Amino acid sequence: MLIFLGCYRRRLEERARTMSAETATGPTEDQVEILEYNFNKVDKHPDSTTLCLIAAEAGLSEEETQKWFKQRLAKWRRSEGLPSECRSVTD
Repeated sequence: MLIFLGCYRRRLEERARTMSAETATGPTEDQVEILEYNFNKVDKHPDSTTLCLIAAEAGLSEEETQKWFKQRLAKWRRSEGLPSECRSVTD
């Protein structure tokens, strides 16, 4: 399993490098659709493996995908009337 993820990660990094110029202005509509689906149906807090798979599916780097999820989670929290950042219960 670890060998598979290592190979998959290398392919993802190569794909992200080739697509980075295209995504410099942000994700395309198709990429946003993939990200939104995963945010709403799969997990709002993806672990590193899931994040890697989502990034590969969307054709984005893991960093871009993680940043998108962080911003989308803050937007979702605000829409739910929660603070945009997680804080302790006493705040």
